Amino acid sequence: MPWNSARVRAVLRTDLPASITVFLVAVPLCVGVSVASGAPAELGLVTGIVGGLVAGALPGSSLQVSGPAAGLTVLVHSAVTAYGLPALGMVVLTAGLVQVLLAVLRLGRWFRAVSAAVVEGMLTGIGIVLIASQSYVLLDRKAGGEALSNLVGIPAAAVRAVDTAAGGASLAVGAGVVAVLVLWKYMPRRLSLLPGPLVAVVLAAAAVRLLDLPVATVQVDGLLDTLQPPGVEQLALLLRPEVWGTVLAFALIASAESLFSASAVDHMHAGPRTAYNRELLAQGVGNAVAGALGALPMTAVIVRSAANVQAGARTKAARILHGVWLLLFALVLPGLLDLVPLAALAGLLVHAGGKLVAPRARWRLWRSDRSEALVLLATAIGIVTTNLLEGVAIGLVAALAKTAWDVTHIRLHVEQSAAGTLVRVHGNATFVKLPTLVDRLEDVTPTGPVELDLSALTHLDAACRQALTAWADQHRRRGVAVTVTPEHELVKST
Repeated sequence: MPWNSARVRAVLRTDLPASITVFLVAVPLCVGVSVASGAPAELGLVTGIVGGLVAGALPGSSLQVSGPAAGLTVLVHSAVTAYGLPALGMVVLTAGLVQVLLAVLRLGRWFRAVSAAVVEGMLTGIGIVLIASQSYVLLDRKAGGEALSNLVGIPAAAVRAVDTAAGGASLAVGAGVVAVLVLWKYMPRRLSLLPGPLVAVVLAAAAVRLLDLPVATVQVDGLLDTLQPPGVEQLALLLRPEVWGTVLAFALIASAESLFSASAVDHMHAGPRTAYNRELLAQGVGNAVAGALGALPMTAVIVRSAANVQAGARTKAARILHGVWLLLFALVLPGLLDLVPLAALAGLLVHAGGKLVAPRARWRLWRSDRSEALVLLATAIGIVTTNLLEGVAIGLVAALAKTAWDVTHIRLHVEQSAAGTLVRVHGNATFVKLPTLVDRLEDVTPTGPVELDLSALTHLDAACRQALTAWADQHRRRGVAVTVTPEHELVKST
């Protein structure tokens, strides 16, 4: 659609206000994710800027917004701890190039084939690890190395924190932020139009400043001083096999999260649908640029994307403009970050972790499909007890085992009464389960007319069709009336 004065006015009327809303949501999240990842606060803003100006300008999804994501916090922190902050840029740059390669090979849509239970389990596990680590920041304490021990130690750390002025103040600030975020959706409509994360952080900063609370705040060095573009020394890291494991983890997880987010955003608006390979290319280019600047990796972020749609955005101009506002903020007003309490950012991320865990949604899944819920649970437990890569691998194995079970699983349900016998067959009737099927059928002794109900079968192969036909014909020869539902299932073999 060509640009003209009418289109410009439409963008100014819809996308400009939306971009300001997304900017206000993005600032605290960019800073919070960066600090939790073990990186300077400014690097989170750099990734947000690149997400808006670079990934936002490329084709793919028009309305979803990219930036540093809570879902990658655990992996980024592990990479910074293992290889050092200067190495992060090279890892992110290489991961971006891997994403570009996947897009060029047109593999974007294949990410949708990954089991949803594994992806949700990954997010659940990341949410738990995020809560376990950020709870200690909220309590003005240092977390240990293992997520499980951190999780178990939270009650004791809370008791110790309350006994100190700094710990008690930090807990109060962080708990206040969580309370604001939880209750914000119940505010009057005029107030709820303001981004909850921004309001919570501003209120926390004001409270710390006005009450002179002994709470640590973000340390800011300046945007240009923080940039650490990778050099020749970091290039040598790619000779280490374990670094490639981290690179692939960044690329695959960021891609999956971005494309799942795109699918969710597509359901929120009536505009153009996402071109998955183009969106994957945009994410890859964005990560390559972010890595070249030494910044954090990016993904499409559902919180910012939802805010963009709900604020009335119509084109990609909103997400590009949000990058412009982030750039101006980082250049002109970086000193404001000095006022932000670390406990407030920790509260922000504890709340984000809770949303990733999503206990209500997990409980609904358990009630509706326990096999999928078990795959999710295996993935989450694997991440919490081992690490992200091994946890996802455990989830994939569990998903394959579930698929193998579903493909070969068959059940016979027999109801007998004076009126006759009802035989229901559920699942997949394949040759693999033919002996089980035949044995169960031979155990059935009709008490009258027989109804063979095959409506719950998801697959019926030729071998099992022949066995069921032979069983039905055998009883018919004995004078027993046998009907088949649906009628056409055994027609070919009778």
